[in-house]
Amino acid sequence: MLAFIRHGVTQANKERRYLGKTDESLSEEGIEILESFKMRKLYPDVEYLFTSPMKRCTETAKIIYPTLCPIIIPEWEEINFGRFEYRNYEELKDNAEYQEWLRSGGTLDFPEGESRKDFILRCKGGFIRMCHELSHVLAQKAAPCGDTSMLFGRNRVKKPALAGMIVHGGTIMSLLSLYGGKDYFDCQVSNGRGYVCRLTGVNGRTTQEDDLQIKVVAEI
Repeated sequence: MLAFIRHGVTQANKERRYLGKTDESLSEEGIEILESFKMRKLYPDVEYLFTSPMKRCTETAKIIYPTLCPIIIPEWEEINFGRFEYRNYEELKDNAEYQEWLRSGGTLDFPEGESRKDFILRCKGGFIRMCHELSHVLAQKAAPCGDTSMLFGRNRVKKPALAGMIVHGGTIMSLLSLYGGKDYFDCQVSNGRGYVCRLTGVNGRTTQEDDLQIKVVAEI
């Protein structure tokens, strides 16, 4: 099982800015909201933790799972919004490039930024690496006598380990659209919230990316 969790609120999030490569910390409000969610036991227990390297994610990880040392996945940095970076609708509404991007349904490349296709491929690379890491760790821990049968989904393990992923909204949209059969913008999630998902296709010896599937089973 996997827990996809979007980082807490930053000042840019509150001002509805396009926050990508800017490495902004959580706001005081964002910290308070995460702590309130934690007190309400919103977040599932996890045994393994992975996170984007950006401050808003690593800070979120420390608040939600203070006893775990997260593994950093560099490929999970948020998308590069290019010339739209750290600007909001009010500041961009008269920009011709922005209006063209809106008319495209958000499919055009960001000017001097990153394309959605490249971003999804980048997130995919990080996810494959995470799956290989889980395969190795779980095989060492949970497969007795050299048994390398499936550790997620179709296996017979009574209580599969839950891995947490503290990432960006764009990362969640990328991975669920790629492996979960969802449309990209159908997977938007608010700050501090996310999804519990069932992952299949990870085993104790190899992880074939074509076999990976993610199914959302609950909202956080």
